Amino acid sequence: MSWHVEIDPQQCIASGSCAAIAPDLFVVDGAHARPLTGRIEEDERALDAADVCPASAITVRKGEEVVGPRP
Repeated sequence: MSWHVEIDPQQCIASGSCAAIAPDLFVVDGAHARPLTGRIEEDERALDAADVCPASAITVRKGEEVVGPRP
């Protein structure tokens, strides 16, 4: 099953940590980062990016279940 990746533009501070971890999944675009695509195959780097985001702006979902950031 694929994952849905979102970045909340109200929370994002464009630190670039997500793009540094997974440049093929995230890009800093002006004042905010964004996922390159909303749906991805399961990829630990997306969870790592959600975990290290200093603004906690990244959410990764598998269906309705939130899988990232991890507690």
